[in-house]
Amino acid sequence: MDTESTYSGYSHYSGRSRGSHRHGERSRDRHKSRSKDSRSEKSVTINTLPAEPLLGDSSLRGEKVQDDNWGETTTAITGTSEHSLSQEDIVRITKDLEDSVGLDCRHYVTRSIAVILGLLVFFTPLAFLVLPHILWPEKLQSCGTACEGLFISVAFKLLILLLAVWALFFRPARAGLPRVFVFRILLAVLVLLFVISYWLFYSVRILDSQDENYQGIVQYAVSLVDALLFIHYLAVVLLELRQLQPCYSVCVTRATDGETRHYNLGQLSIQRAALAVIEHYYCDFPIHNPALLSASKSRAAKHLAGLKVYNVDGPGNNASAGIAQSQSRAMIAAAARRRDTSHNELYYEEAEHERRVRKRRARLVVAVEEAFTHIKRMQEEEPKKAPGDVMDPREAAQAIFPSMARALQKYLRTTKQQHCHSMESIQQHLAFCITNNLTPKAFLESYLTPGPTLQYGKDHWLGRRWTLISEASVTSGLKDGSIFLLKCVDFSLVVTSRKIPYVQMSEEYIDPKSHKFVLRLQSETSV
Repeated sequence: MDTESTYSGYSHYSGRSRGSHRHGERSRDRHKSRSKDSRSEKSVTINTLPAEPLLGDSSLRGEKVQDDNWGETTTAITGTSEHSLSQEDIVRITKDLEDSVGLDCRHYVTRSIAVILGLLVFFTPLAFLVLPHILWPEKLQSCGTACEGLFISVAFKLLILLLAVWALFFRPARAGLPRVFVFRILLAVLVLLFVISYWLFYSVRILDSQDENYQGIVQYAVSLVDALLFIHYLAVVLLELRQLQPCYSVCVTRATDGETRHYNLGQLSIQRAALAVIEHYYCDFPIHNPALLSASKSRAAKHLAGLKVYNVDGPGNNASAGIAQSQSRAMIAAAARRRDTSHNELYYEEAEHERRVRKRRARLVVAVEEAFTHIKRMQEEEPKKAPGDVMDPREAAQAIFPSMARALQKYLRTTKQQHCHSMESIQQHLAFCITNNLTPKAFLESYLTPGPTLQYGKDHWLGRRWTLISEASVTSGLKDGSIFLLKCVDFSLVVTSRKIPYVQMSEEYIDPKSHKFVLRLQSETSV
């Protein structure tokens, strides 16, 4: 008996070891296939900074960004990390670093080429004036009064050109675009060809012959500066004035919640139109809140959770290949039959949610008004206190914040805005309101009404990368019916353009005498 039990135990252990060995081989195979898939990945873009919360992948991520219990307590939790880096994550991070290095290099190379071209343009007229004095000073004719006046003209024109080029071309970059700006390249090539042609003419007609007429040389330099000023005027027209007149009406729709805005744009390329749309988005669109979108998903999941499909033929049937398809059809049919009663559930859920929001909003308004009343009472008592007992706005905000913290926290949780406001940002806003003597209604406006993205912390918008997707070339101009997509890690913006129609107006003359009439009043009135 002992031998049999020992043998059976050994066989069980060996079977377990063989099973674990096979499991290890399968895990290694999966790891190899996963690593092969990661190596075959061509391009991956990470659109946010590491410190930015990823709100779009899951409805729970917005709730896990920070501790929501700042109104009650603050707890530090230590333990093992739930986040790990896989081979795919390492490949994506490496790809993102390579892309960022490439963009930085392109930015510095472009700026270096612009500086070199600017120096060439600025020092060319000066070289035209200095080289004759260096190479053949004894042959030059004396410069008269008119020639000396041209010196002043060249100096002031070069100063104006320098300031104009600095104001137009050396402004801080607003964004990094995927392609070059076509008009900038054309203007740079035009200036380069223009300066080279002037140098060729100068070397052939003046340097080789050692021209003695210095006044003609000065006039030649003045003509170069005048031509450069005209080219700068052309740059102003092409880069700034051309896009001012509205030509297209673009419709911008956020794909997650359908928020829509309309803007008028001028003659722009697709990439510059996308930049204008993103700038308008940060100022006009309310902040993207993926937590508000989780209600419909949870409702649909709960709606389908009560449906079960049974296989009456048993697992050994040969027709098991079509079971999955039949189950999906049965689920769709059952969901369609239950659709008639789902609107009642939606109606009562929304009514209950609105009731809770109104109730907690009322509590919040009362708590904030009481806190500001306490602040006014403290301000009236400040002249009676000693200089050391007077609190600054920051200390006053920290003193009254606990009285409204719980009501504010419950309201933000109910409206699913808790990931948008931290305790530190609320206290800073409260101190700002106390410093500028704002009312309680002004303090609550930031929390009762969702504002644009720029009104929130930098972690919601700073360092966010956008991806432009367009069937047409991004350097081509906008056209009637153009459609392109702006993707971010949380959502995407769908942009469609429509050309503003040509308006034909006519004038209709109305004779002023046709508006005249006579009012006759009867002297007799009824008693």
